Amino acid sequence: MQAQAQVKGLKELGIEPSEVFHNLSYDEIFEHEKNNGETVLSSNGTMMVDTGIFTGRSPKDKYFVDEPSSNKNIWWSHINFKASEAVFEELYQKCVNYLSGKKLYVFDGYAGANPETRIGLRVVSEKAWQHHFCTNMFLRPSKEELANLLPEFTIINACGVKNEKYKEHGLNSEVFVIFNLAKKLCIIGGTEYGGEMKKGIFSVMNYKLPLQGIVSMHCSANIGNKDGDTALFFGLSGTGKTTLSTDPNRKLIGDDEHGWDDNGIFNIEGGCYAKVINLDPKTEPEIFEAIKRDALLENVVYDEKTKVVDYTSAAKTENTRVSYPIYHIKNIQVPSKGGHPKVIIFLTYDAFGVLPPVSRLSIEQAMYHFLSGYTAKVAGTERGVKEPTATFSACFGAAFMTLHPTVYAQLLGEKMRKHNVRAYMMNTGLVGGAYGTGKRMNLPSTRKIIDEIMNGNIDKAEFTKHPIFQVEYPKTVEGVDSSILDPREAWTDKAAYDESSKKLAGMFIENFKKYVEGSKDFDFTAFGPQI
Repeated sequence: MQAQAQVKGLKELGIEPSEVFHNLSYDEIFEHEKNNGETVLSSNGTMMVDTGIFTGRSPKDKYFVDEPSSNKNIWWSHINFKASEAVFEELYQKCVNYLSGKKLYVFDGYAGANPETRIGLRVVSEKAWQHHFCTNMFLRPSKEELANLLPEFTIINACGVKNEKYKEHGLNSEVFVIFNLAKKLCIIGGTEYGGEMKKGIFSVMNYKLPLQGIVSMHCSANIGNKDGDTALFFGLSGTGKTTLSTDPNRKLIGDDEHGWDDNGIFNIEGGCYAKVINLDPKTEPEIFEAIKRDALLENVVYDEKTKVVDYTSAAKTENTRVSYPIYHIKNIQVPSKGGHPKVIIFLTYDAFGVLPPVSRLSIEQAMYHFLSGYTAKVAGTERGVKEPTATFSACFGAAFMTLHPTVYAQLLGEKMRKHNVRAYMMNTGLVGGAYGTGKRMNLPSTRKIIDEIMNGNIDKAEFTKHPIFQVEYPKTVEGVDSSILDPREAWTDKAAYDESSKKLAGMFIENFKKYVEGSKDFDFTAFGPQI
């Protein structure tokens, strides 16, 4: 494809590239990646890229500009750090100066499958593979839509820029991901990792949608092939959102980011971003088969001669990934929307081995666990995380929540009550022991439990109430070994289980205190664990 002389809006951003390539086709991207020497072609025709020293997000380098139009809404915390307008302007100029005179790639597309609430977005990058990533992950416009698309938010990815003055600026490192919501801009420097662009747009949607009364959610979603029942799966990276929502018996709506408005569920994205460490074609055939021409593998290990990928190797990172357009999955919902959900499932990787494989939740319990967001950070997803570590992440995605967690919880609770949604919590982590002794829940059993949730049979079982966590869990689930359903019975050392259970309960209780200090509006402590 010939470089375009101009792309409307770049000059207004202060960028004057030597060449600009706008919304390339996959075949054109393929040639650019190859000619630029950015990628390696795998044995099955999938492009592979190494993202440099950063193979995961850099959450301590994410900032919002402290400016009057948005600063009263933003949840200022250890998640959303402040940057001054002066610092933003200085780094912005550094980015546009760096990009000017270079060959650049511009992707224009959408976030949000609902035409009434979607936003037009633009990503400017110097790497063809980053253009590839955006083409995979965001909603791709038709030629007619592209001709009339006006970007409402722009990411300028100057990954080659480092901020040597970060200490003077009061920032954390040479890396920066800074959002200026007033100017509808984000600048990225110091990291090539593709996930910063993906989660950057999600952070923007997490600001805009709730202010319109729409729930924005870090969840996957699918819909029944026959009866059209929509289900949501909440969970952080590594808990099974992508894997469990990619179900041969149900159509995939999306694997990670969704909105819930008055009409139902809609996907925010146009692609999937799946972890591929230890990917097994027998247990995850849909994802394995999606890795083909036009997909993009990140940081995988491969044989230098044959270019065959070794999915078992974590030599570069545990956070090996693949991005692909959603239509690489055979069984998808078109367009990427569904009705109001009948079922919500919270997925947690319990490193303590305390929680049952499946629990039934009341709406009040669902609110407690939604705000708690207990899971474990899985190795490699973020910088510095080397092994699973117990954590609490509000809304099962605090790192991407731009507003206070109670804003999302209030909207979710209202919709759950209005539409009579059933809620469950599933432990996809350890059973029979804590980290180091327990075994991870096997995928076939987890899938079987989900089948029984979807068809309603699980609620016909006899349930037992956990003495500390108060959740109800079934004594039997068809096709699942009953010995693992009671978490205490699955442990050989019952006293050790009791100790671990009380320890985790104490962490829940301590974490939830921040939601009731100074206000009783979200006091769901009675529905959480009791020691």
